[in-house]
Amino acid sequence: MSVNDRRAGGRGGGAAGSVVVLGATGFVGRHVCEVFDAAGWRVTGVARSVHGPATPYEMTALDVVDADAERIAELLAERGASTVVNAAGAVWQATEDDMTRANADLVRRLVSATAPLPARPRLVQLGSVHEYGPVPRTGITEDTPTAPVTPYGRSKLAGARALLDAAAEGRAEGVVLRVSNVSGPGTHRASLLGMVAHHLATSAPEPLRLAPLLAHRDFVDVRDVAAAALAAARSNTTGQVFNIGGGQATSVRSLVHRLTELAGAAAEIVEAPSAGGRPPEAEWQRMDIGRARRLLGWSPRRSLDDSLRDLLAHARAAAHREPLSSALQVTPTTMAVSDHR
Repeated sequence: MSVNDRRAGGRGGGAAGSVVVLGATGFVGRHVCEVFDAAGWRVTGVARSVHGPATPYEMTALDVVDADAERIAELLAERGASTVVNAAGAVWQATEDDMTRANADLVRRLVSATAPLPARPRLVQLGSVHEYGPVPRTGITEDTPTAPVTPYGRSKLAGARALLDAAAEGRAEGVVLRVSNVSGPGTHRASLLGMVAHHLATSAPEPLRLAPLLAHRDFVDVRDVAAAALAAARSNTTGQVFNIGGGQATSVRSLVHRLTELAGAAAEIVEAPSAGGRPPEAEWQRMDIGRARRLLGWSPRRSLDDSLRDLLAHARAAAHREPLSSALQVTPTTMAVSDHR
């Protein structure tokens, strides 16, 4: 059965529908498309550029960050979308204005786009643990006060509130998934784990210099995040926040050491504060995922070891496709990292 032959159905009971995934070529968006496609949904992936390997689902080129609400509504109507998963956004190498436009303004326009549609689609907004900000050493529940301290966290919270307020007023239907730190195959090279995996995969001779790895953070595999989006699409719950994470605080230093063990490489990794940089953080983070278990029937299935192993395999495959000179040029050997997302 081809993707065009799949019938779009209703939600609930695991029935397939028609889903539009924004940010479909991104790290999380690609996996979301794959999970929905495997579950029998009619998938339309939307991204600024759709050039690349062929996919078993349809892809549409549209820069949703710049598109107005009318154009987004037209696309959703054309595709008969019963669900929209917003995996678009900006974090790496982005200005505060970029983050506001991609993480907050886009959600407001998405809400406006769905409001007048005859069959209003369900919105699944992929938020972030950074919406909570620093927290004491207790589990982060959905009732934990939100007090983000970074432009990224503030912009993601503004997007979440846009959907939650609209749902409370009956102008939208959907939920916010606040996702912890994501690992697994395809992790962005600008993130800590992605950077380390790339360094190990390219066998760069220079040491990789990082800020002191003092944090304990909650990590979840990207494929488990995609499964959570599918569970949220199948649910009839609306106007709620769900924490999506691994449910435990893990030493960031231990993860970096484990990556080096799995790589079996002799690459040198040095922890040292950067001159004139921010003091090292000793952040502690653990997501309480009980609500997602109870109401969505979701819980993470992949171990951190599996996630790290697949991350490393993906990084090695990517490095193998790159010219050696290019791979070494992008290896950050002198970067001090204070944000280990």
